[in-house]
Amino acid sequence: MERLSYTLDAPIPAGGTKLQALVGIVASGNLEVLLERVLAPDRCTIEIATAAHGFGEVWAAVVADFVARRGAGGLRIAINDGGARPDTVALRLAQGARLIAGDAP
Repeated sequence: MERLSYTLDAPIPAGGTKLQALVGIVASGNLEVLLERVLAPDRCTIEIATAAHGFGEVWAAVVADFVARRGAGGLRIAINDGGARPDTVALRLAQGARLIAGDAP
């Protein structure tokens, strides 16, 4: 397993008041994302556990784009990757942000 860790400035605070959200499942070609509201509203940390080694630059680009576009301020995000493509990662992160903000069932 490769473990990656990112701490980013988050210009947009996470909306809503939910404390946690979980989306996705770890299965072939997918991932699970746990979001927790535990940080200062201008910071976001993302911890990734993945069996796919050597994709740190791709992960860095995907998570930086997510934090720049979505309300991620105040969130600690843990990702358990089962080999997901970057578009699936972006989708699950967006779903998690919507769920913790209370915009999704």
